Amino acid sequence: MTPAEINREVIRCRACPRLVEWREDVAAQKTRRFREWNYWGKPVPGFGDPRAQLLIIGLAPAAHGANRTGRMFTGDRSGDWLYRALHKAGFASQAESTDRQDGLELYNCYITALCRCAPPANKPTPEELRNCAPFLRRELEYFIEQWQSENLPGAIVCLGQLAHNHTLKRLKELGLGNFSPRPRFGHAARLPINRHLLLIDSYHPSQQNTFTGRLTEEMLDRVFIAARDWIAR
Repeated sequence: MTPAEINREVIRCRACPRLVEWREDVAAQKTRRFREWNYWGKPVPGFGDPRAQLLIIGLAPAAHGANRTGRMFTGDRSGDWLYRALHKAGFASQAESTDRQDGLELYNCYITALCRCAPPANKPTPEELRNCAPFLRRELEYFIEQWQSENLPGAIVCLGQLAHNHTLKRLKELGLGNFSPRPRFGHAARLPINRHLLLIDSYHPSQQNTFTGRLTEEMLDRVFIAARDWIAR
């Protein structure tokens, strides 16, 4: 399946009653600073270049970020950090992402997530993550097959430990490694999967990490410079 075909399935999904109720309630009630917005209020599709050699995997849409705007990492503080880093590394046409009509383009980069609906307290349940897992598996299968068939290097950046763990599970399902014991998550850690594929970890650019200094802009920049260097070989 192509990313466009996967995204059509994503947008129609109503598999998780708790998430459906939450995302739609947030969209209806809004928040004061965005009261003029017509919230997206649906599962958020992947975004970017369908021929990308860089795949970025986040956790889930923010209630008043992507759940409002309908585009991954758009309209929240995490996205502010991510798109600045992507712009500096040459993967994005601009350094900010405010709405789906802001003119932003991604170059050789595609962004997706483990969970496609905004979860309460930003915490999807294990069952909700399992329900979403087939979408990520299809995306991984699509991009990895493309890289292998065209003999291209590809990089996967996992934003956070959950993304790291679940990506390894999906790669194992695709026959790309046993991962036992599971490689440990660490910021800027690099895990070569095969000659085509490199997995790179990063702390998630959430306020919990950026406000405390656990993640700095320089640290995030290094991750995407490493990805750029790998795919430019």
